[in-house]
Amino acid sequence: MMPSMPARLPRSSRFSWQHLYMGILKGLKVFVFYLAVLSVFRMFFIFWMASYMGAGTGSHDVLTAIWRGTRLSMQTAGALTLVSFVPGFLLHYLWPRWERCCVLVLNAILLVPLSILYVASFPFYRQFHANFNQMLFTGANDDLYALLITMVQQYYLPVRLAGALLLAYVLWRILRAFLDNEFFENLFVGMRLPRLVRWLGRLAFLYLTYIVVLLGIFGGSLGWQTSVNWENAGVTKDEFLNEAILDNVQACYRAYSLNERMLACNGLDFTTDDIRTLAAKLANKPADTDDLDVYLTREAQGAQIEKPKQVVVIVSESFANWPLLDKYKDIPISQGMRSLIAEDDTDYCPTFLPNGASTVSAVTGVVTGFADANLYLTTMPESFAAPYPTASAPQMQKLGYDANFWYAGPSTWERIGAFTQAQGFAHFYSRGDFGDVPGSVWGCEDEVLYEKVLAGLDADTPSFNVVLNASNHSPYDLDLDAKGFDREAVREALPEDHQQDEELLKELGHYWYADRELAKFVKEIKEKCPDSLIVIVGDHADRYNIDKTPTTYERYGIPFIITGRGIHKGTLLPDSAGSQIDIMPTIYELIAPQGFSYMSVGSSLTRTNRQGVNYGFFITRHAIGKADTVPLVPESVDGGEAPGLDQQAMEDYINAVRSISWWRPKYGPMLDESKLQDR
Repeated sequence: MMPSMPARLPRSSRFSWQHLYMGILKGLKVFVFYLAVLSVFRMFFIFWMASYMGAGTGSHDVLTAIWRGTRLSMQTAGALTLVSFVPGFLLHYLWPRWERCCVLVLNAILLVPLSILYVASFPFYRQFHANFNQMLFTGANDDLYALLITMVQQYYLPVRLAGALLLAYVLWRILRAFLDNEFFENLFVGMRLPRLVRWLGRLAFLYLTYIVVLLGIFGGSLGWQTSVNWENAGVTKDEFLNEAILDNVQACYRAYSLNERMLACNGLDFTTDDIRTLAAKLANKPADTDDLDVYLTREAQGAQIEKPKQVVVIVSESFANWPLLDKYKDIPISQGMRSLIAEDDTDYCPTFLPNGASTVSAVTGVVTGFADANLYLTTMPESFAAPYPTASAPQMQKLGYDANFWYAGPSTWERIGAFTQAQGFAHFYSRGDFGDVPGSVWGCEDEVLYEKVLAGLDADTPSFNVVLNASNHSPYDLDLDAKGFDREAVREALPEDHQQDEELLKELGHYWYADRELAKFVKEIKEKCPDSLIVIVGDHADRYNIDKTPTTYERYGIPFIITGRGIHKGTLLPDSAGSQIDIMPTIYELIAPQGFSYMSVGSSLTRTNRQGVNYGFFITRHAIGKADTVPLVPESVDGGEAPGLDQQAMEDYINAVRSISWWRPKYGPMLDESKLQDR
């Protein structure tokens, strides 16, 4: 219902103190409303997801998170308020009849995405153990149809969307009632106060408004020195609470900011002098050239096994290492890999990191040999101009192998078909080449993919094959009963408080399927091509765990398994550790003749490598920790006391891997400071 006031008021009425007061007061009401909504959202999220809090987290930590989050949300509330306040305030003086309508419409538009984000934040956290992050943007480069089907099948998109819209409507009705309530507007009506008191009251009101504006700008503070923002908000000892401090708008802003850094490559800050020094240390060479490729060049020390006819690297979707740990040995989901690891022709490194948090990072790590360094290589023109000198396919071709890439999904995903072929793979095979085969929106079933790969292996033709599967991926829609999954045996082996978690059972069932099919595939390769070398790694972990607050090692670690003729226990260093950039150097050092020249950022787990690093973490045989803290804080891999760490050596290694993996693909081999001027 429109207000009864005329369309335009006399100038003396429109510019009175009363109208200024009323206009500002509406803005303050909207600010208070959004702050209350965001705070209630946060408190309910913490309450509903409390099982993700770590052991030892107390009420003080929860209250700290709520208070810190409320301060941060003052900034969000201020930004949301401006969207409707500025137009409404102008209309308040120019066309008062449309003011209320404008404010309600604009806030309705804001409340819909705000509610959708909030409803979506629950499944997002369960999947990624984080509030909204860069996955929002990496997902935008993903197969959008597959994402849509996943959200419909696994996350009940229509139901959640309907709930979000209902929530938005309820909030809009509350806001409307709050704005229509004129308690504050009429508070001083009819009161005859001395002029001095009236002026003091007006000054106090304007000062209060000024304070609110400062709180909105600086995130609950009166100046930038003590301001709260997404980068400094997480002050509790609990990772879940630190994520909950960010309201959904702030989390999206964080994702946007980090993505912009990635696109601009300004997340790294190294000078050419830094890179030269670090590259020289990594290569154990003098820092006497600006040609980065000199530091990347290695010479093989001599083959450790007879040269195999087939080299197969299997990158298995979400294949985490934690099910292979002794503490989970009674849960029957990893018998295949456990049996393989026990064989005489197999060795295993349990301290291995993925290249990044998503599959595409694993692909770029194996294909290019570069670590994740704030570059989205599958989108960069440089990646399609020519293979990088560290790329795996051309170097394996130098050793006499035909290079093939096998992918369970579509060739358009992350431009993987064009990207791998641009990086030197002679042949790329994807689901489109396999015909009408069973699978999910992400790709065909593992057994189908392995059947196609096996058929493509010629025992007499040397080939290098990278195989990327997809079955162990949400929406987890395999018919596990038809596949033979013993759901009840797994249920009985779980802790009692997890036995009724059907979603967890479904996820564990898909790990069981991936494990079983992997073991069968390896056996079939060895039968058809006995002189094969096979490497198995996960593309990433960090999707699901039995523990809701897993250790850093259990959450992020992936297995590195190597098997085949000539491999034995002790092929890998007893204290080896690494990441996906170390896969290919390990293969080169196993099979290449002495003096064979190759280029690599990583190094062999059979010769020298005892540490790994990725986008956020470092690892050794006994320690793991975040790679971006000063100083580095090692956590024990086995749950014991934190081990010692050579801080300087690890910092140099982390910085060397990152700086080289940033500069070389973006700027080329020559270290020229002038190339940074256009950053």
